[in-house]
Amino acid sequence: MLAADYFRSYSVVGLLAALGVLFVAVAFGAGRLLRPVVPTPEKLLTYECGVDPVGEGWAHTQVRYYVYAFLYVIFAVDSIFLFPWATVFAAAGYGATTLVEMFIFLGFLAVGLLYAYKKGVLEWT
Repeated sequence: MLAADYFRSYSVVGLLAALGVLFVAVAFGAGRLLRPVVPTPEKLLTYECGVDPVGEGWAHTQVRYYVYAFLYVIFAVDSIFLFPWATVFAAAGYGATTLVEMFIFLGFLAVGLLYAYKKGVLEWT
């Protein structure tokens, strides 16, 4: 009896997932059947913000903005790990072990930040 209830609840989830996939497939199929297909040379051009493409498709991008974004992601992930750590640290019997693990984790982050600083990544030029 217990196994039947267990698998019945998963069958509902599976049925819902199948209906979702079917709905998306029907929507894409209907869009493909109902849209007009009239290719013209203007429609085949690259379009960027209403400006006709001129010159090459190669453009230089400043990498420093991506570096700052990656550093933000690293420290955002760090903050995500701090919240569960705080709840486990508050539980009885896990205090010292959890504290040591968190300082090891923060040490790895500090080494990464020190490496980025030594490489000059954090300097705005």
